[in-house]
Amino acid sequence: MFQDISVEDLVTLKDRGEITMIDVRSPSEFKNATIPGSLNIPFFNDEERAEIGTIYKQVSTLAAKERGLEIISAKLPDFVKEFSKIQGKKAVFCWRGGMRSRTTATLLDLMGIKIFRLEGGYRNYRHWVVQQLESYELKQEVFVLNGNTGTGKTIILRRLKEEGFPVIDLEGLSNHRGSIFGQIGLQPNNQKTFDSLLVEDLKFYQSSSYILFEGESSRIGKVVLPSFLMKKKEQGVQLFLELPIEERITHILDDYEPWNHKQECIDSFNRIKKRIHTPIAKEIETELEAENFSSAVGLLLEYYYDPLYEHSTNQYPENQKMTIKARNVDEAIKIIKDYLGVRKK
Repeated sequence: MFQDISVEDLVTLKDRGEITMIDVRSPSEFKNATIPGSLNIPFFNDEERAEIGTIYKQVSTLAAKERGLEIISAKLPDFVKEFSKIQGKKAVFCWRGGMRSRTTATLLDLMGIKIFRLEGGYRNYRHWVVQQLESYELKQEVFVLNGNTGTGKTIILRRLKEEGFPVIDLEGLSNHRGSIFGQIGLQPNNQKTFDSLLVEDLKFYQSSSYILFEGESSRIGKVVLPSFLMKKKEQGVQLFLELPIEERITHILDDYEPWNHKQECIDSFNRIKKRIHTPIAKEIETELEAENFSSAVGLLLEYYYDPLYEHSTNQYPENQKMTIKARNVDEAIKIIKDYLGVRKK
């Protein structure tokens, strides 16, 4: 008989790399939110799930179960084969630990494939994540990387993370760049996905002496940052990065590739142009239409983003700030690494 497993035990095995998690919900459910690192072997595809839901509502529970049995019976050999390919410990889950995961676990057990089933399914895992964030106490010292738009903050943080520094990449977790243009070329994560990924990072760095992340606002795209993180951000050491304007424009163009997303850029600009002096806004709009993206970015920085940033920097006392003046990202990374090394000695 298959064995049920708690969220806590599943997370422990997951952190050790000792278990593979399989989400048997439909592809659209899986895409919306899942346990990070899970595979998707759907019990029903989206169309089948919709059909069964309709039968359940319009006919009866029994009729829905009978139709479900017909569907899964036809594809049972391939369904089981997918699980047999996975080595080691395996755990299966659906929305709330109901029919789909129970039936899957029962079938696999009959075929001699050992399987765990997550108690309460994804809903229980989501409840656990929310509890973790609501009760979390960030004890480490915090360093917050600030800088004008285009200074390469995300590039710097990701490179430091690759080198083993305790970096929480908030924009990476949200899959959004944090500005009105931040979703261009991306599929932003929702709150559920962001929260799950954040909890993983917090657990991974819980023994670090400090944490480094970017100075974001309380909202990034579709997600809202937890209050404990915002509070710790305000108390942290603020690193203010300064790079030449030419470097910043190059970073923005490389990152956003506006030539591939022209209409998205124009649509995003239309959401803020009323906040910019009318003649300048008209000039930016003209440059975007003419695909003079470098000029458009320069104007946006000078007349919109830089003034906003200057206002935000004045809220911190001098003894809480450190300015990093660099010619490029490589030089900035070296300065930051040297600074953090001195601070930790």
